[in-house]
Amino acid sequence: MLAKVITCAVVGLDGVLVEAEVDISPGLPSFTIVGLPDTPVQEARERVRAAIRNSGCIFPNRRITINLAPAHLRKEGPAYDLPMALGVLLASEQIQADVSGGVFLGELSLDGGLRHTPGILPMVALAREKGFTAAYVPAADAAEATLLEGLEIVPVESLAALVSHLRGESTIAPAPPAEEGVAPTPAAELAHVKGQEHAKRGMEVAAAGGHNLIMTGPPGSGKTFLARALPSILPSLTKEEALEVTRIYSVAGLLPPGFALVRQRPFRSPHHTVSEAGLVGGGRFPHPGEISLAHRGVLFLDELPEFGHLLEALRQPLEDKIVTVSRVQGTFTFPANFMLVAAMNPCPCGYFGDPQKPCTCPPALVSRYQRRISGPLLDRIDIFVQVPRVEYEKLTDDRAGESSERVKERVKAAREIQKKRFQGNHILTNAEMGPAGVRQFCSLEPGAQALLRSAMKQLSLSARAFHRVLKLARTIADLSGSEAISPSHLAEALQYRPRTQLG
Repeated sequence: MLAKVITCAVVGLDGVLVEAEVDISPGLPSFTIVGLPDTPVQEARERVRAAIRNSGCIFPNRRITINLAPAHLRKEGPAYDLPMALGVLLASEQIQADVSGGVFLGELSLDGGLRHTPGILPMVALAREKGFTAAYVPAADAAEATLLEGLEIVPVESLAALVSHLRGESTIAPAPPAEEGVAPTPAAELAHVKGQEHAKRGMEVAAAGGHNLIMTGPPGSGKTFLARALPSILPSLTKEEALEVTRIYSVAGLLPPGFALVRQRPFRSPHHTVSEAGLVGGGRFPHPGEISLAHRGVLFLDELPEFGHLLEALRQPLEDKIVTVSRVQGTFTFPANFMLVAAMNPCPCGYFGDPQKPCTCPPALVSRYQRRISGPLLDRIDIFVQVPRVEYEKLTDDRAGESSERVKERVKAAREIQKKRFQGNHILTNAEMGPAGVRQFCSLEPGAQALLRSAMKQLSLSARAFHRVLKLARTIADLSGSEAISPSHLAEALQYRPRTQLG
């Protein structure tokens, strides 16, 4: 007998339909899986065999062949367990049901229970797109699957429960829509930062327009704490953004327990020993890297010069907002629209330019240390801020600083202005504007034009830096509620450009 069950694979961040064809024929007992399966798929033979027996069914003692079509597509992961087990039961006529209208997904345990399976969201999205009426998913993933409307989601606790459901002996109720939940409270609060008003203002501007930021200063001045407070002033993800981020985290298997939808903007802080594939994505079967996990959020690189040659891999994603990974298996594109926030010391000892503690590094060592960050990468940074040491008087001041909530309200107001401005243009922030958008939306007052002309000569701004200054000035004007960019807005944008070395 032959049975066919529809399931899905994940390629990059997209789902691909896979048909599990199960044939049972006379001959010596065997269990063969073909169709380019990887090791976890090959090991499904033992999981399927044990799950069928422990669910009160009979595993056929005959020649079983399972083909996962299309045969040219490499199959990886355990999501094919449930469709293969169901195909065996259908082909052995232990179940008689029409399953052509559903998609079946899930990893089986040896007792027949269904485990959490990564990548449910893109697979369910494909099932809806292809016109299927139902998706049978592990009960643990039902909340994630119900984020998409227009498809009946059947939460399956075990293979035995699914068999009873298909036989008509009992019914599995469709999963109700998931509650979106509340975004978790950020770990750091801006009010706890003593002093550093200039750096706080730079962070506010960066958050309002989605701009890239580098903080430079001696050890212990608060650079890392400031960066970790940045999520507290960023607005929550919109529903569309949340679905984009949730899809990435679903494929990566990183969805937080108990949260079907990612509501807080991602904050990723990889160590400088991260590999290139870990940072930008890749691997034998390409998966999203840290820059994609930071999509619509923040990628924080502490001790920036220590990342070395890996920094050059960020140049293209910072411009294009996507990263393309090419492997023998094919070419995969992952979203990478993130804010780059970095912190660094001005020299190896950390005290170059410090007014109180002398630097012990030779000038050549300082120069070589700062040259680890290339000019083309620095040209893609919008805001450079100095974070000096904090004086005793400020550290012992009992007065609380401005709260993150108040700053967040100003950031949200500025982003609402940008949302209306770019409606229908598929961009959300000023930092995403291209040259055409800069010409259309970054009109300067006459005094600002003269200031910019002078700054171009004095700062030797490249064409890219010229556009970035205008986009930054546009954000500063949005924070003040101004339609046009005045000289004061442009002057603040220009003072965030580096004059000399980063120290």
